[in-house]
Parts: sequence; C-alpha cells; structure tokens
Amino acid sequence: MATDIEPRLLRAFAAVAEELHFTRAAARLYVAQQALSRDIRRLERRLGTELFVRTTRQVALTADGERLLPYARAVLAAYDDLAGALSGAGPRPLLVDLNSPGLSGGRVLDRARALASDCELMARFESGLTGAAAEILAGRLDASFGRVAGLDPAVRARLAWQPVRYEPMAVVLPADHPLADRAEVPLAALAGQALYAGAGNPRTREWTDLAALLFAGRGLRVAPPAPLAVGVEEFRRVMAGSRTPVLAVVDFPPMADTVLRPLVDPVPLSPVALVWRRGLEHPGLDALRLAAARLAAEEDWLTVPRGAWLPEPDAALMRAPEPGAAP
Repeated sequence: MATDIEPRLLRAFAAVAEELHFTRAAARLYVAQQALSRDIRRLERRLGTELFVRTTRQVALTADGERLLPYARAVLAAYDDLAGALSGAGPRPLLVDLNSPGLSGGRVLDRARALASDCELMARFESGLTGAAAEILAGRLDASFGRVAGLDPAVRARLAWQPVRYEPMAVVLPADHPLADRAEVPLAALAGQALYAGAGNPRTREWTDLAALLFAGRGLRVAPPAPLAVGVEEFRRVMAGSRTPVLAVVDFPPMADTVLRPLVDPVPLSPVALVWRRGLEHPGLDALRLAAARLAAEEDWLTVPRGAWLPEPDAALMRAPEPGAAP
C-alpha cells in the first residue's frame, strides 16, 4: 500500500465520493474537472486499485472506495485539526446527534458546553442510534446517544461507549384514551394493543428490537410502520391520525392532545450510552464524557431500580463498555 498520500488527493476523492458527480465535485473544490479527474487517477495508481466505477450516466464507489472513504475523512479531519491548532483557531466543531430535543443527551450536551466553553459542540437531531452509528463510522458525525446492544456487532466493534443512564420507559397516549387518566400505566393494562416503536424505520432498529423484547409474552404488539416524520409536530400529526399509543421514555418531549405516562409493573428501562468512533480524540468529547459522568452521579442515572426490566445483553454491555472507554 502506498504511503505519504497528499491531502489534496484525498480531498478530491472525498468530494467525488460524496457528490458521485465529477462536475459538482470540481465546482465544490474550485478546480477544473480535468484536474480533478487527473488527481483521482493519480490516487488510484498510488493505491493500486480503482476507487470509482464510471459510466456515461453515473459514478459509483467500488468496494475499495467504500472502505477508503471513512479513513480519508478521518485523515482530512486530522489535517484540519492540525491547521486549526497552528493557526490558533482551536479544534474543529464536534457534531453530536441528540435524536430528539429534551432527552438525556441534550442535558449532557448543555453541561458539556458549560465545561468546555472554548469548544464548539454542534447539536443535530436525527432518529435512532442505528442511523447515527453509520454516520459516525462514515465520518459525518462524531458522537450520539442510544442503546448499544441493539447495534450490529461488527458496527459495535468499531465504536467506543460510556454508560449514561437507565432511562425509565413510558407510553404516549391520546388525551382521551381510556388509560390517560392514570398517573402510571401497568404493562398489563395495555395487553392486546399495538404500540408504535419505530417499525420500518432503518435508523431506529435498536429501539424496535428493544420494544419487541419487552412486548414478548405480554400480549403487546409492535405497531406496523407509519410514515416517517421529522420533528415533534410532524410526528404528533402522524400519530394523531392513527391514534396509536407510542412507546417512549419519561423525558419524551410533550405533544399537543396527548399525555405521557410512565410504564410500571415492571418499570422497563432504556439503556442510554454516549457513543463515538473508537480512537477519536477531541476536547469536546472529553467534555461530553465528563458531563455524562457527573450527571449520572448527581441524578443517580445508573442505578437499576429493584424489579425493573432490562435485557441481560444490555446490562452486560452497560456494565462493561468497550475497553478504554470508561472515564
């Protein structure tokens, strides 16, 4: 394998890989298309492999191109960090996915920002750790929060994580639902019903899997897929149309015309961890980890209540995070 690859060649590769179009990539880099094509051919010769399949209609990554892309992004990010350090500009912004506003990750991020006011920690609101993990490994995201046990083992092997919270689960009910007047909802009271848990959403597979484990043997079903909604208001509108109860957590953001009720008998727990790409070093990540540890201690987030429900694989991974990840 060739060494000492110029950053310019990696930037050319990353631009074409992301645009999948030489003309757009050249415009993005402010270079002539001929020069961009020449750099890509030079990189391919240095590596001894083809990185793109080119036809008259489309450009696609080869298998070697797919493998190279996350490494190229990591190298380019390191070059950017180096340039920033030498120029006194400080580290690049850390991009953190919070899933939804109002959840535990948001509180960790707020505390981290207070701890590292000289770092830029940027929030993003997507949906699910399965989707976020893919973005982390592709270099488009730095950290996220969620259920590590629900990830594919091959993906999990490339990540590090730190336990943050065993978050009690809840149900979102229409305001006029027969169980809406209860302060807490026993799981048995929902028997025979279907609850929405993200089925059909490829970014939230870890949550749908947790719901299926919880519902097994309790007369509960995972509701069929619903239209994918972005934002709390769109989600409320879609759920209002179906009137389907929603499996959630106790900090789920409020929605009009609904009530949020904790689940009991037993109290089901959603295991939340801070997750990042193994080997990532950034002062913003250090602040996130410290903030998570302090909040967990102050709020008793990592104590499992007596009689609570938690799958053993989840408990094992929360007890023993990826080596070297614990603070």
